[in-house]
Amino acid sequence: MKFRYHGIRGGDPHTLRLGGRRLSGGGIAIAVVSAGVAIGLAGCGPISSAGTTGGASGGTSSGAQTNSASASASATQKASTPAKAAAGYSFTTLDNPGDPTFNQLLGFNNGGVIAGYFGSGAAGHPNKGYVLVRTPAGFKIVPENFPGSTQTQVTGLNDRGVTVGFWSDMNNANEMNDNFGFYWLNGRFHTVNFPTMNNATPPVNQLLGVNNHDVAVGFYTDAKGNSHGYTFSIFGHRFHSVTVRGATSLTATAINNRNDVAGFFTNAAGATESFLRTGMGRTFKLAFPGASMTQALGVNDFHAVVGVYTVGSGDAAATHGFIWTPLKGFRTLDDPQGVGTTTINGVNDQGDIVGFYADGAGNTHGFAAVQQGHTPLPGLITMANPNPSTSMSTSPAPSTTPPSSMMPTTPPASPTSPMAPPTSPTATNSGGHL
Repeated sequence: MKFRYHGIRGGDPHTLRLGGRRLSGGGIAIAVVSAGVAIGLAGCGPISSAGTTGGASGGTSSGAQTNSASASASATQKASTPAKAAAGYSFTTLDNPGDPTFNQLLGFNNGGVIAGYFGSGAAGHPNKGYVLVRTPAGFKIVPENFPGSTQTQVTGLNDRGVTVGFWSDMNNANEMNDNFGFYWLNGRFHTVNFPTMNNATPPVNQLLGVNNHDVAVGFYTDAKGNSHGYTFSIFGHRFHSVTVRGATSLTATAINNRNDVAGFFTNAAGATESFLRTGMGRTFKLAFPGASMTQALGVNDFHAVVGVYTVGSGDAAATHGFIWTPLKGFRTLDDPQGVGTTTINGVNDQGDIVGFYADGAGNTHGFAAVQQGHTPLPGLITMANPNPSTSMSTSPAPSTTPPSSMMPTTPPASPTSPMAPPTSPTATNSGGHL
C-alpha cells in the first residue's frame, strides 16, 4: 500500500480577538468529534501544558488492568460521581474501575460514544484505551487496545464507527516511549506514521481526531523535539502537512466535516497559541486573554472550540477549560470538582463536552457534561466483554518512515488552573471569514 505525502501551505494567519460580535461569512464547522489531547504514551497529562514544544506530551495512560471484565456493576457505579452543575452545565465523573486514580476522556461523538483511557503511563501503570457506549441502562465500558501493545490511548472517534489514537510497545520508567498512530475500522487496527526520516528518538506519532469523511489529524515529533501537524486520509492514504506561519512546533488536534483543522502551536517567542485552519487555507489564531498558554483541543460543526488555558506560572500556575464561539468569544468552564484543574478535550454537535480534572489528592478523573435542560448523563454499567477490535493491524506504516512515537509529558500537579471569570473580549475579524 502506497502512502502519498502532500504539503499544504496556506495564507497568512489571522488573529481572532474573540468576542462579542458574530463574524461574517460561511461558518467554520468545527470538528465533529473533538480529538482528545493525547498524552504521550509515557506519562499522563494534558498535551504539553508547558507548551514549549507544542507537542502532545505524556504517555498513553491506562494504568491498571484495562480489561477488568470482571468488574462488578456496583464497583463500576462507584466510579461514577453524580452530576453536578456549573455555569449552565451538568457534570458527571466517569472513571473506569480499572484505575479510579487516573482517567481521561478525550472525544464525544454525536451518537453518545466517548473515547478515553486509564492509567498514568508511569512504569508498571500503562495506558489502556476504552470507549464508553451509551445505552438505556448507562454507559457500557468497551476496552480498545492495539493488539500486542503495551499501552494504548483512544483519542478520537467519528459518527461512522472509526476510532483513532496511538499505541506503544514500551512502558519505561523514564516515560520516554515510542508512539505509533492508529485507526480502527471495521474490526481491524491499522498503524499510521507520517513518512519522514526526521524522527525523534524514540519516535513519536499520534492521531488525535477524525471526521465523518474518515480524514484524521495528528502530529509527529522530529529529531529536535518539535511537533509537526498533519492530516491523513484513511481511504486515500494521503498525508498533508498542517502549518501556521511563524510556528516552530505545531500539533493538529481536531478536524471537522469541512476539513477545518484546530490545534495549537509554539511561536518564535516560545508562547503557545491555538489556531483554527479552514479547509480553504485561512488560519485564525485564538488566545485566551491574559493566559500564558492556550490549546484548542476539539471543535464541533457549530463553531464551538474547546480546550485548556493556563494562567500564572510556577507553583501559582493554574489551568482552566474553555469554550469559544464566534458569537460569545471565550468562556471559562471548569468541572465543579476540579476548579483550576480542568481540561476540556472534546465537544459534539449537541454541545456535550468531555475532558478531565485533578482532585485534591492528585488523582485525575474523566468527566462528561451536558447543558442544563438536556437529559442528564447516565453512570457506568458492568464492564463489557473485550470489543471486537482485537484483530491484527493490516495497514503498515509507510515504508519510508520508521514508526513514530510521542514524547512523554509530566502530569501537572493540577491539570488546570484556578477558575477565572468568563471573558468575552470584543471579536475582530482580521482577515478571512468564519
